[in-house]
Amino acid sequence: MNKLIQELQQAAAERETRRHFLHTCSTGLGAMALSSVLGSCGFFGKENPQSNAVGSALPSGEPTAPHPSQYIPKAKRIIYIHMAGSPSQLELFDYKPELAKYNGKDCPQALLEGKKFAFIRGTPKMLGPQGKFAQRGQSGAWVSDYMPHLQGVVDDISFLKAMHTDQFNHAPAQLLMHTGSARLGRPSMGSWVTYGLGTENDNLPGYIVLASGGKQPDAGKSVWGSGFLPTVYQGVQCRTDGDPVLFASDPSGISRDIRKQTIDAISQINQQQYDEVKDPEILTRIAQYELAFRMQMSVPDAMDIKSEPQYMLDSYGVDPNKGSFARNCLLARRLVERGVRFVQLFDWGWDTHGTSADGSIDIGLKAKCQESDQAVAALLNDLKQRGLLEDTLVVWGGEFGRTPMQENRDGQTLPFMGRDHHLEAFTVWMAGGGVKKGFSFGETDDIGYYGVKDKVHIHDLQATILHLLGFDHTKLTYQFQGRPFRLTDVAGKIVKPILA
Repeated sequence: MNKLIQELQQAAAERETRRHFLHTCSTGLGAMALSSVLGSCGFFGKENPQSNAVGSALPSGEPTAPHPSQYIPKAKRIIYIHMAGSPSQLELFDYKPELAKYNGKDCPQALLEGKKFAFIRGTPKMLGPQGKFAQRGQSGAWVSDYMPHLQGVVDDISFLKAMHTDQFNHAPAQLLMHTGSARLGRPSMGSWVTYGLGTENDNLPGYIVLASGGKQPDAGKSVWGSGFLPTVYQGVQCRTDGDPVLFASDPSGISRDIRKQTIDAISQINQQQYDEVKDPEILTRIAQYELAFRMQMSVPDAMDIKSEPQYMLDSYGVDPNKGSFARNCLLARRLVERGVRFVQLFDWGWDTHGTSADGSIDIGLKAKCQESDQAVAALLNDLKQRGLLEDTLVVWGGEFGRTPMQENRDGQTLPFMGRDHHLEAFTVWMAGGGVKKGFSFGETDDIGYYGVKDKVHIHDLQATILHLLGFDHTKLTYQFQGRPFRLTDVAGKIVKPILA
């Protein structure tokens, strides 16, 4: 191992020689060509200004070090809970007694003309609400019996009842929700947030992802990727079984002292390369090597829920020996209290078309609610009791809504109750972090088909989240390919009525 370290140090000396060569060749057509190539790739810092401090460059030190937002924030951190596949708002939060009157009847043609659906063809039947609704809490929020535990915390929640999107297929809709674009290549919301704010714990990643449900989201890992931002800002997915992060442990026979010497030597080489070309990806390499070394101690501690008292495990409904959505909710609390800036929970299995019992409204959706309802309510209560909910923003929702008609395919009704994808109306809720308590914003029509009052677009939701974190969404930008990009693209307005 000492020989390896010597070789790395020798490589660093050779890089000094190459740097001298580049310096002596810094004039003439060759230098102009080299500068053009490197500059177009984002080197020399020309394409990568840090925009939340106007005119400043990407920091040459620790790129995830904490730095202030543009103005005083209401929220310091985020837990974003995404139910991949999209739960039906008509069974959970958007109570439509009028829809029950049309149950089993042919859908009026006026609702179908000029519309495109993911699967519905011909004339489907209307499908009434399957959940039993009641008003809960002092706020009188309508919540169905599918979520009995959430009924007890509705006075901490702000509902957005008239959300709408541009995409009715899962992958592009998830990308739009989390990156602001239905196309691949844009940074995720968590990446934007850690780019803008850094992290409060330099021994843990600023952006951590926890997935459950047995599968990844339909859009894959791109929904927590960093896009064109330096990759130090991408989400780090932690496993809930075995080692939390693969390959972070010391190799067999290698002591921590030797590994630290190795990392120091590699960092020396990388720093010299950064001094030459100013590529921010080199800073990412330095930061990630060093973070991985620190994570060996901090991540296992943060992910070890066996230290939690039994009453806490019971409140979430957690089996400490099994990975689950409930376990991820408890881990989310442990992570944010340790300074992680953005915790993203993805839970797969909320796509209820009616092709199977597991994918049905009355069986599958109810089962998914039973898996998650207790844990989400426990998370809100836990954060509140610890004084964390006040400055932690919790967001819950899917990528789109579900239709008020029962899904059919090729004109044939499916064997189980299901609803097709719907982009015109769905529900997202938020709690803590500067939003009103016990509040409902937006309305849909009598059957939950269209938003008719206070509609909120995906970009409006993103603008509001950034606002609560202390950012003007139009000014949190990153220069790429000749123009400034932002999470909200060229749209988005803050949903001011829900702000506390």
